[in-house]
Amino acid sequence: MMIDIQNIDGNPDLLAHSRLLFAMQRTFQHIGEHDGIGLTKSKAFNRKFTHWAAEHYDWPEYELSKLLRINKVLNEEDVPPVMVIHDLMVLAKLGRPYKGTFRMTVKAKALTNNPGKLFAELAQIFLFQYDHGQMSRFGDVAPGNWDVFLNVINVEAESGVAESDLVKTFYGVEDTVGTFDREYHWYKSSLFITVLRPLCWIGFLEETREGDDLLAPRLYTKTPLWRACLHLDTDDMLQAIKLI
Repeated sequence: MMIDIQNIDGNPDLLAHSRLLFAMQRTFQHIGEHDGIGLTKSKAFNRKFTHWAAEHYDWPEYELSKLLRINKVLNEEDVPPVMVIHDLMVLAKLGRPYKGTFRMTVKAKALTNNPGKLFAELAQIFLFQYDHGQMSRFGDVAPGNWDVFLNVINVEAESGVAESDLVKTFYGVEDTVGTFDREYHWYKSSLFITVLRPLCWIGFLEETREGDDLLAPRLYTKTPLWRACLHLDTDDMLQAIKLI
């Protein structure tokens, strides 16, 4: 089943929820100001741009200072949002290599002043066409499909839902306190990497956790962008719940 992302006509308050859109817009701006992005011999974005992106994307988990604690220099693969932006520009035909640099296409230039349309295109491709499994160590993908994921989360995250509860809802497994349950953590990791994190990056979900601890329990809540862009079968169920 194809799920269409509704065009929201560039509403800035709604679009502000999308980190991915902001990063793409900053990338467009950089390309315009520097006549492209330099490429390595392997066709990756060069270190100069990757360093710039880590500084200017304003991405909490991938701030420049945090990344430089791990790596003395930053390659494209060291900054996942940069890798995703590069992949998306190619997949959506927004950019292409040209004489050692990466340039915007005519299509990308036409979308520069139409953020609502650009967002809808990015969301459609990022959620439903992008290979999120490549972001995991072994290419793991959460079992299921986007129609089920979105319709279930539509109800469960209306007032906030814990990641552990979503794992139980989708796969019937629970965390075992005091022991490491390999099955539970596989489902949890796969769901996070291929469903929950993409929904946060595109701006449909907001993730909250205690402090900077990446292992702390996560809570997910729908953003206004979700409600504006997604019309789902379970919307009727939400209306029924509100009337009770």
